[in-house]
Amino acid sequence: MNHSDRRQPRKSGSEPKSSTKNLMPRGTALGAVEGVLAKGVPLDGALAGRPEWKRMEPRDRAFARAIASSVIRRPIALDAALMQVLDKPLPDEEIKAHLILRCGAAERLILETPAHAAVDAWVSLMAQDPNTARFKNLANAVLRRVVDQGKGAFLDSDPLEDLPDWLAERWVETYGEPVARAIAIARSVPPTLDLTAKPGFDAQSFADEIGAKVLETGTIRRPDIGAVDGLPGFEAGDWWVQDVAAALPARILNVKPGEKVADLCAAPGGKTLQLAAAGASVIAVDASPKRLKRLAENLERTKLNAEIVTADVADWTAPEPMDAILLDAPCSATGTLRRRPDAAWAKEPGDIANLADIQRRLLDASFAQLKPGGRLVYCTCSLELEEGEDQIAAFLKRTPDARLDPVTADELPGLKEALRPDGAVRTRPDMWDERGGMDGFYIARLVKA
Repeated sequence: MNHSDRRQPRKSGSEPKSSTKNLMPRGTALGAVEGVLAKGVPLDGALAGRPEWKRMEPRDRAFARAIASSVIRRPIALDAALMQVLDKPLPDEEIKAHLILRCGAAERLILETPAHAAVDAWVSLMAQDPNTARFKNLANAVLRRVVDQGKGAFLDSDPLEDLPDWLAERWVETYGEPVARAIAIARSVPPTLDLTAKPGFDAQSFADEIGAKVLETGTIRRPDIGAVDGLPGFEAGDWWVQDVAAALPARILNVKPGEKVADLCAAPGGKTLQLAAAGASVIAVDASPKRLKRLAENLERTKLNAEIVTADVADWTAPEPMDAILLDAPCSATGTLRRRPDAAWAKEPGDIANLADIQRRLLDASFAQLKPGGRLVYCTCSLELEEGEDQIAAFLKRTPDARLDPVTADELPGLKEALRPDGAVRTRPDMWDERGGMDGFYIARLVKA
């Protein structure tokens, strides 16, 4: 494959000052990468679990996250680059030394940190550990040469190989190899910053101010994430962070002012905010008090209102039949790997079936809360058929008073390719790839007879 066939990774994060002396963010990134790839720990938990995390400046935290995310996105591609410089692979037992080389290569190839900063820092980290110190000279030589000698191999590496084998095989079987590879390429680069604004907010002027664009669906998109809380309108609650695809389910539910609406599995609340902003009377239900705290904080910042209920959705009973329900069911989250690359390493094949069982219970329980003529939007941020297309097909077979209400092209401006023949919606990370892609979602709108 020619190098031009791949989207170039966007530079993410920024190098802290005095980087040759400041080893803390790099050491933090190293520990986090080990936690994710070796133990399946979520990246946020792996970072926050480091004792130095709370002591670090925001700039250093962002830098550590950028390094770790880069390695987690492209571990095999980085190995391909390293092998162009190494005479032979490191022994299998030298796990930490291998991870140090991966992290250093990620900084050089992806984050494009100059050699004088990145190399000295990673050599120092290699030298600090008695178990890896003997590789310090090797690290120095490899990381100084990896860009000149390894970049071609990095760019030509198959992005499907950067995924767990079972997941890559599933995507190839489901979507075909070209689409599966396109999804993997979309996952391999950092995501955009997507914002949903309140109705009446001057999105175009705001976009011009922050160097963003307003997409056809109304989402405001900026190429680089940066410091979100420093953007104008944050404190005023004029907008919130929400991927363009994640904003579609509430849009498709199309609530009206005064309608009684339940947002189930609601936290952290992006869809709740959309429903409340549309004027609906919203009940937000979730089983996690911790995540609901974030939802409450988001409601307070945006000055929007919703009733918050802590409950298992499968056991919750609405105070009265609902006009509309949005069920964002727990899922494998394989559609969000461009934003959460670590999620690929936190799942096993058996998790898909277990989650599908949960979704089935929640779907049955949620639909029962609708009044006659009421509508329910079911969605998952998964690319797996068992959690989307197959789930709804089975539901319709066992639920005689349910029918699929087709979504129209007018409801999805610029996204006609996401419409399925039956009127459900399937977004993928490779859609709108020239503009930064989107999360993978399955969305179906159901009506109760």
